[in-house]
Amino acid sequence: MSSSIGNDIHDGVDQVDLVVIGAGWHGLMAAKTYSDVNPSSRIVVLEKATTIGGVWAEHRLYPGLKSNNMLGTYEFSDFPMTGENAFGVKPGEHIPGTVVHQYLKKFAQTFGIFEKCRFSEEVRSAEKVAPSSEEATDGGWILKIAKLDAGEGTYKLKTRKLVVATGLTSQAYIPKFPNQEGFTSPIIHCGDLLGKAEDLFDKATNVAVFGGTKSAWDAAYSFATRGIHVDWIIRESGHGPCWMAPPYVTPLKKWLEKLVSTRFLTWFSPCVWGDADGYSGMRNFLHGNAVGRAITNGFWGVLGNDVITLNAYDKHPETAKLKPWVPAFWVAAGLSILNYPTNFFDLVKEGKITIHIADIAKLEDQKIYLSATKAPIAPGSAPVPESIKADALLCSTGWTFVPSIKFFAEGGKQEIDASSIGLPYHSTALPTESESQQIKIVDDEILSRFPVLKSQPSLNPALTSLRDTDSPDTPNRPFNLYRLIVPPAFINDHSIVFNGMVQTICTPLLSQAQALWLTAYLDGRIKLPTSPSSDTTTTTTTTTTSLDAIKKETLLHNRFGKWRYPGGYGASYPDFVFDAIPYVDLLLGDLGVKINRKGGALRECFEPYGTADYVGIVEEWKELQGLAGVGSAEGAEGKKLD
Repeated sequence: MSSSIGNDIHDGVDQVDLVVIGAGWHGLMAAKTYSDVNPSSRIVVLEKATTIGGVWAEHRLYPGLKSNNMLGTYEFSDFPMTGENAFGVKPGEHIPGTVVHQYLKKFAQTFGIFEKCRFSEEVRSAEKVAPSSEEATDGGWILKIAKLDAGEGTYKLKTRKLVVATGLTSQAYIPKFPNQEGFTSPIIHCGDLLGKAEDLFDKATNVAVFGGTKSAWDAAYSFATRGIHVDWIIRESGHGPCWMAPPYVTPLKKWLEKLVSTRFLTWFSPCVWGDADGYSGMRNFLHGNAVGRAITNGFWGVLGNDVITLNAYDKHPETAKLKPWVPAFWVAAGLSILNYPTNFFDLVKEGKITIHIADIAKLEDQKIYLSATKAPIAPGSAPVPESIKADALLCSTGWTFVPSIKFFAEGGKQEIDASSIGLPYHSTALPTESESQQIKIVDDEILSRFPVLKSQPSLNPALTSLRDTDSPDTPNRPFNLYRLIVPPAFINDHSIVFNGMVQTICTPLLSQAQALWLTAYLDGRIKLPTSPSSDTTTTTTTTTTSLDAIKKETLLHNRFGKWRYPGGYGASYPDFVFDAIPYVDLLLGDLGVKINRKGGALRECFEPYGTADYVGIVEEWKELQGLAGVGSAEGAEGKKLD
């Protein structure tokens, strides 16, 4: 569906105020928030898929897919999943993928965002357009867009502001297997399973699942419960099976998703932006001295041991293979929840799912040949067979998390390198002396504040990447975004942001905070770090944005991910769990919006935060800015802070 954008033309190209790329949680909320603040702005949401939802788009909804979250923790503040919006889901139930899709579609329709969406349209490139003068606001980006349902026809669209909300899971990654061309069964990424599942349910007698993440658990369960045997291959050279927790954990039997949003419990997680919550004293105690660290270690020990005990891994030689290889403290959003209607582990004990800790040596005909060098993981477990026969190979092998859009400088001839635009990239160059010094400074700060991070976990000694690490297409440098949103090199440009480049189980909370922050930033209303500067022709001293301070803080947050979550993906992109509420605090603090919202010290510390606590934050911020009742984009952008 196409939206009307008016008659504003730039060099023969239609022009709008804002383009959002991606119609998932983050993209929809960014469009709504920007529209709330700039109600007369012309907004277009471009989505490559044929339907709304991002990871919850219709084509991604494989059989049995549910959210890790239960009803009440996976919704926007101003659109609670209650009444008709719950689509029949009851309290205490995990939310089916079809319901999440319906919810996001209804949200977009209710707030006038759906009509701004253009589906089956993929942004191929973005060319920078400089403003006509220092004071002008006619700069922005010219986008080249492919219409996927129209024979690859393309058109251009000029936008003053650009929000890239494609997320981390838009492009499926399938590795190249030895002799892959000789394999006669289909190789299917779990993200693309929907269109193939029914045929396999009808005809397959045995499928192989490759990988150890949550989608591998889902695929194994989906086929095994339909009477189709599953050979589940978990790489011997990988990170092992992901952590899978029951919905209620710790001796107090708390919801896991509410546990991670309880402020008191967030203090037990080392976090470089944690002081944004105003409780630096508690964090310093828990991480800065031996007594506090002993208490912190005890908390993580209880949490990890509770999950292992409840799942009873060690009571059967085959379920023992699913015991996580990395302590819970060192993993992030890879922590998932057992959201199945029946006991998953019974399928393993009954032999309906056979687990192999092995690598794939080669594929041939319908056979998958395995290689393993270790002895069986537990006494009595089955030896690794030479080969298995499979009617399909289902890959839970992750995503190509870098946006496929190419960015060009003005004129469209020179590509903007990924390091400048803040995206991951591949480099064989060693850091310069200056870069090494900056890295040492921030590493020293991280480790001095959180000494526990000095003792990194012992990872799998056979660990190797599933991807070709020597390939220029495989990034070995992380995202580089201020506040996880803005490329430092473009900080004074106020024309481009990256939204939702974060992996967490608190998606709605983060999407709302990021949407308001990026709206304020794009409108020039965020107070950025400054430094004094002098005019050499006068005696006047002014302040300007401090690029050095912004670069240092961005590097600090990047390096923190590397040290904090080596069992996850912290070295590549923001990946966190207990650090989500402090991150929301950080963004709201920049905006001047109230951080501590519970109305009392005990409630503030011990009552879980949820989306209901952030109802009205856009209006709060607008009132602080003197924008209450603003009725035009021009009025909303009239007052600048930097």
